[in-house]
Amino acid sequence: MPVRIVSLAAHSGAGKTTLSEALLHRSGAISRAGRVEDGTTQSDHSEEERQHGFSIRTGVLRLQHRDVSITLLDTPGFADFVREIRGGIRAADNVLVVVSATGGVEVGTERVWTTADRFGMPRIVVLSKMDRERAHFAATLADIRATLGGPTVAAYLPDGEGPDFRGLVDVLADEDQLPDGLRSAAAEARSLLTDAIVETDDELMNRYLEGEDIGTEELRAAFYRAVHAGQLYPALPVSATTGVGLDELLDLMVRSLRSAAERGDLTGVDGQTRAPTPEAPFSARVWRVSMDPYVGKVAHVRVWSGTLRAGDTVRNTTRGVELRPAHLYVASGRDLQEVPELSAGMIGVLTKSPDLHTGDTLADPQHPIEYDPMELPDVVYTVALHPQTRQDEDRLGDALTKLLEEDPTLHYSREPQTGEMLLGGMGEMHTTIAVEKLAALGVRVSTTPPQIPYRETIRATAQAQGRHKKQSGGHGQFGDCVVRVQPGSGYHFGSAVVGGAIPGKYLPSIEKGVQDALVKGSLGGFPVQDVHVTVLDGSYHEVDSSDLAFRMAGALAVRNALEQARPVLLEPVMLLRVRAPASFTGDLMSDLQTRRARVQGMEPEGSVFTISAVVPQSELQTYNADLRSLTGDRGAYSVKPFGYQEVPEHLSKKVIEERRAAQA
Repeated sequence: MPVRIVSLAAHSGAGKTTLSEALLHRSGAISRAGRVEDGTTQSDHSEEERQHGFSIRTGVLRLQHRDVSITLLDTPGFADFVREIRGGIRAADNVLVVVSATGGVEVGTERVWTTADRFGMPRIVVLSKMDRERAHFAATLADIRATLGGPTVAAYLPDGEGPDFRGLVDVLADEDQLPDGLRSAAAEARSLLTDAIVETDDELMNRYLEGEDIGTEELRAAFYRAVHAGQLYPALPVSATTGVGLDELLDLMVRSLRSAAERGDLTGVDGQTRAPTPEAPFSARVWRVSMDPYVGKVAHVRVWSGTLRAGDTVRNTTRGVELRPAHLYVASGRDLQEVPELSAGMIGVLTKSPDLHTGDTLADPQHPIEYDPMELPDVVYTVALHPQTRQDEDRLGDALTKLLEEDPTLHYSREPQTGEMLLGGMGEMHTTIAVEKLAALGVRVSTTPPQIPYRETIRATAQAQGRHKKQSGGHGQFGDCVVRVQPGSGYHFGSAVVGGAIPGKYLPSIEKGVQDALVKGSLGGFPVQDVHVTVLDGSYHEVDSSDLAFRMAGALAVRNALEQARPVLLEPVMLLRVRAPASFTGDLMSDLQTRRARVQGMEPEGSVFTISAVVPQSELQTYNADLRSLTGDRGAYSVKPFGYQEVPEHLSKKVIEERRAAQA
């Protein structure tokens, strides 16, 4: 049976899951369509999804239409779940981009469109919610063409809009088949579509330019070829609620989207190729991993070539290990159905395979190949975890291991300076869901914004003496040294001692004392950086001097010198890149000014701007929520560490006072 694998992708709230449920119902795959609001859809079946009312995982759904098997991958709309979105698109051969006819193009739409562009994916554009008030087909289509670029053109027009939306008009239909009131609009749309079609076919273009009338059926055949090749993106209006447009959408998916076998040869990182046929050597990619409380680790794979049978040995070429899956499954919603084999073009499931991770390549051991890894963005939002009880603290490590196995866009670390346990992700919603998953695993934690890892440095050169002398009967302790501290890049320790004032064997001990002192600076007890220390002079005692005594003397000398070297407080800064529609540029720039940002540049990309700025980490604690509020959830951002800068004096005093109060 022919197969189509189609990823449903959109901004959150565009109606993907409702559309997928409607397609399942219209095709007869389910007897009754569920509702997102009720938590009864086939795609959103986890407890977290039912509670929150939106997709968190990519749902795998299967249906048939006109003797063609269609696998729908219903990806989440929230950008926080980028791993699921990109995995779902990479595992598919085509993309169904859903755009709300009431909301237009949003930042999530732009992200999935860019991902589809990157991998040359054929796509169909669905203008959803056409039965809603304020739905506007022409305005939304114009927004799509202006914002997303590419050859997007109407293949169908709506017969009515909003509550009056009652049907679709085929733009390529003969004039006598058109409703009277839509003939003028359909003629204009047909002209635009015809121009777009002939531009994809040189022979048709020449005939068209010579004035030849191209027949409807020939145009339609060329139209399907162009969509199949990703040269044309047809748009059509649909209402998943009323069912209007579903039949036309299913027909278009079957007739114009490419099958797995038509995708073309796949290329490994070393240049090897694989034909996407069941007869070729086996290869597959793990596109997502989930943790099931009963089954354990569940790996979802896209089979690119060949055939895998239960009990066959395969090699994980990404990690250099072999495995032998005893059972093979295909998924549909929450259900797993065991199958004897998985062949090219199938989405399958492997269970009880601890060595499988998102992005891994599986291959025939006799014909190994490795595909390019999945690219995932860096962490943009971080919280500090605080276990509620000692028992929760003991269990946290194992629970986090399971969480990170499932979602590689989560990142766990312990901040060495503050000692906090940090969990980073793609946004506030992402980390909130992660904490809920920890609770489901029996680990209760609370979260707070992370402490800022301030540091200290000096702005002047100073020298001071450190003298440690102690007599308590018997051998005493004596160490004496004079050091100079001066600003410099990084840490450096040296000696300028002459005449044997301090034996060379004690210099390593003095350096240990220096490093002890630099752990806690003179202002607020923060680590000191960018200091060069030189031992200038000192004295020793033949009997009482020791390594410990000179270590104590070195620490004392540096502490005394730092107090005289104009110490200043430093704060970490981040390189922030904000991407949002141009209409929000003024608001974003004003907001950045309040955050003490240093704008580095602005890059226009069509109707979208990217602003780069260096911003103190302390000013970004609430940026995730603030950006959504400023842009109506149409902005996105990334952050990367960008070093340290001096804290303004009025803020420095406040930080130091709070630090000393906390220490007291």
